[in-house]
Amino acid sequence: GGTLNQDGSLTVEVIKTGADTAIAQIMKLIQEAQSSKPNVQHLADRAASVLTAVAVIAGAGTFGYWFFISPQGAVFAATLAVSAVVVACPHALGLAIPTVTTITSTLGAKNGILIKEMKGLEIARKINYVIFDKTGTLTRGEFGVTKIIRSQSSNLSEEDMLKLAASVETNSQHSIAQGIVKEAKKRGLSVPKIGGFKSYPGKGALGEVGGKTVVVGNRGLLSELKVDVGNIKIDIKDETPIYTSVNGKFEGVILLADEIREESKKTIEKLHDMGIKTAMLTGDTKDVAEVVGKKLKIDTVFAQVLPEDKVNKVKELQSRGNTVAMVGDGVNDAPSLTQAHVGIAIGAGTDVAVESADIVLMRNDPLDVVKAISLSRKTNSKMIQNLIWATGYNILAIPTAAGVFYQAFGILLRPEWAALLMSASSIIVVFNALLLRRADISQ
Repeated sequence: GGTLNQDGSLTVEVIKTGADTAIAQIMKLIQEAQSSKPNVQHLADRAASVLTAVAVIAGAGTFGYWFFISPQGAVFAATLAVSAVVVACPHALGLAIPTVTTITSTLGAKNGILIKEMKGLEIARKINYVIFDKTGTLTRGEFGVTKIIRSQSSNLSEEDMLKLAASVETNSQHSIAQGIVKEAKKRGLSVPKIGGFKSYPGKGALGEVGGKTVVVGNRGLLSELKVDVGNIKIDIKDETPIYTSVNGKFEGVILLADEIREESKKTIEKLHDMGIKTAMLTGDTKDVAEVVGKKLKIDTVFAQVLPEDKVNKVKELQSRGNTVAMVGDGVNDAPSLTQAHVGIAIGAGTDVAVESADIVLMRNDPLDVVKAISLSRKTNSKMIQNLIWATGYNILAIPTAAGVFYQAFGILLRPEWAALLMSASSIIVVFNALLLRRADISQ
């Protein structure tokens, strides 16, 4: 895709160049992934080093047996000794894991999955609980105002209340705040500048507008600031209520709704099919959170969670013996991404989220979480297949080359055949790893 300027001038502002561009960062992540090693690679490396010693010992032992114990002559003994050393070369074992990890990184990148740490991908196959941050992950993160409810004692019109709320929210980057600002602009309202802005993470904000102190946030923030909201009744379905007060007087509620992604329901269904439970973290009220949770059939819903408490919810599930993955995209998700067994940043996320994650999903598509876990399982399967082949080959080939079956069956493995077998085993391992390129990781 792209854009073609057919007529007129075009001014382009370059924000990042060279190593700071998105493409350069993607390439860096791929290179880091290919250089990082899963735990099973360390096992294969140790086995290969042991096998090298085994090859030397097998060669010396073979020569000693056929020359001294069962004398067949120096040429015969040397021939079998060379065969034993050649056939025991741990090339297949050395290639068993690196070929798989390289292809995994490439396959992941083609599907918009960037693997920062192979250890994270290795653990992903064991995941039995996935926690999703609601806003921007399961939902589109684009809030729109659905209704404005004025309190009975309010002297402000809907437009005035919206204008004051938008003035405060202009200084906030939260998606709910941006939804209020967008609605004010949509109605053509002029938003006055404010002073004394103060943010309450996960709760709301306040500011001075024309000499008035305006508070915009959830009910808990207004209660904290000693603002009485009375017994106002709100018919909430899946909207998020934002309460507004001016100079300590409750003025009303702005209701906003965030659209659930179509892919989210499919994601939860597929995870359940894979035997994985799901949880959702949100700062929304319990009523709103449960509506979304029921629509998506999420197993566990954590509502009214402050940004600093997200990591505690991850710990809570881990304390029950679960292997937990955390999926998020914001700065306040970074601690929980780090705490989780596997941290997954979605939609490229913020720089902090990407740095904290083990896996980065380049698209804002929660279905890619399923793909990442599926990729982990298929990768692990290929690793095990390669290790079984490489180990099994050596268990059979070394005794054969050493002449164990010569006296009973007349089987003799000459050095040239030993070299061919050794090369063939390496080729088989690489070929098996290449089959991973054709794997379907969508399920």
